[in-house]
Amino acid sequence: MRQVKNQNFEKEVLNSAIPVVVDFAAEWCPPCRTMVPLLDELFAELAGKVDIVKVNIDESPELAGKYGVMSIPTMILFKGGKQTSSIVGGHSKAKIAEWINSEISL
Repeated sequence: MRQVKNQNFEKEVLNSAIPVVVDFAAEWCPPCRTMVPLLDELFAELAGKVDIVKVNIDESPELAGKYGVMSIPTMILFKGGKQTSSIVGGHSKAKIAEWINSEISL
């Protein structure tokens, strides 16, 4: 899962041809760290259908503020350059996959 920052957010997320899940997280956040391997697995499984990227809120606090991230981890789905839905907190891989699939109609 690659990291996105202020400088490339528009290109990588808003201008993406496929839906993008943005994981807003921080290195110091234990639930955020537990989500990384699950999101990496989902990224591999859903390749070509959805992209999954990470935003470190400590490095890009403006993005967290712009999208109303109040607690982490927060995952926001973007389709066609627009924020469509979000899920907050640590969840199982199955729960995250269910959320993504319901939102992008796989």
